[in-house]
Amino acid sequence: MTYVKRIRDLREDHDKTQEDIARVLGTSQTMYARYERGANEMPIHHLITLCKYYGVSADYLLGLSEKQT
Repeated sequence: MTYVKRIRDLREDHDKTQEDIARVLGTSQTMYARYERGANEMPIHHLITLCKYYGVSADYLLGLSEKQT
């Protein structure tokens, strides 16, 4: 699974909007939507923030592992 699918699935599983997650990351909803579509690569500091926010490992978020922690 690619990280773009994983970040969308995590957001939807937590009943959050793109605006909610953009706020957590300190970016715009438009830019976050581009991350979810894969139009822009997400900066590593945003990936780290999402790992902490969702309580998952970086390997899981990046699609390298099926184990969340």
